[in-house]
This record gives sequence, C-alpha cells and structure tokens, in this order.
Amino acid sequence: MSDASGSPETPETPETPGAERAEGASPEPVVRDAVSAPDEQGRPRRVTRRFPLFTRDTARPEGGGRAAPGDAPAPARQWPILLVITVAAIGLLVTALGMFRLGTLVVGAGLLLGAALRWAVPHVGILAVRSRFTDVVTYGLLGVAIVLLALMVQPDPKLELPFIKDLLHFTVDDS
Repeated sequence: MSDASGSPETPETPETPGAERAEGASPEPVVRDAVSAPDEQGRPRRVTRRFPLFTRDTARPEGGGRAAPGDAPAPARQWPILLVITVAAIGLLVTALGMFRLGTLVVGAGLLLGAALRWAVPHVGILAVRSRFTDVVTYGLLGVAIVLLALMVQPDPKLELPFIKDLLHFTVDDS
C-alpha cells in the first residue's frame, strides 16, 4: 500500500518518553527489543520478540575477517587455519610412522596453538567458527585432553593419575 505521495506506508514508531525532536529533524529509529534491527531506512524490521520462522542470514564470528588483506593470495589470507592444520597433519604423519605418543602430542599441540591464535590474533579467518570465548575453550579443552591422553598411554606412561586405577577398578579384571 502507498499513500498519495507514492511512498509506502510504514507503521509509526513510538517515541521514547521525554524525547523531543528538533523541527525538521528526522526521527531516530527506535529498536523495541534485542532482535529488531533497523532496515535501510532506519525503521525497525520487526516489532515482535518472536524469532523468525526462517533464518535469513547468520552473523559472522567476531574474528571471522580475513587474516591478511584482500589482495593477498588465498593461503596468506587464511594462514592461522593453515598453520593449525599443518601442525595437526605433521602429528598424524608422525603417528603413522610409528611414534604414537609423539604424534599425538603434536596433534594436541596443534589444537592448543589454535586456541592461542584465536585468543591473541584479532582476525584469524576461518579459524573463527563461533565466538572467541567458545573457540578458545573448545580448542583448548580438546588440546589438553589429547595431550593428557598421549602422556597416559601404555606402555610406560609419562603421567600417572592415581585415581584412574580407582575409576577402572570395577571394569578391569586384575587376574
């Protein structure tokens, strides 16, 4: 629908109490809730707190920008993820060559490197999957778990946790 001037009709946005507009000034857009962002003309797109039935787009992770300028070649733009993948691939290669403990430690170190890069570098390209906090916690916990398991693997474990035998007491036969 449109009015006599040919512009589409828009619902009036309520003004905030106590706010006064100067003569001739355009009205400030009013965002009524956390999920109604203004459109191109500054009007709120949605005025309900219900989430849309279909998602139209997604927000990029906060560190999801390029790690290098746009005119750089593709590998240079994504150096953080390439570094983490390279370290993990070296760890897998070392494991395949028969040095299980060392290879697994390198894979865990690659994940810990990913956590450190995600925490310290503002733009990490596609290494940013979720929010910075979630990425750092996920990469860090997985890296620590892999390193600890690599240190505890039999035979000749480099790290012995006394409560592990107590946990496994009922599941392992001592005979």
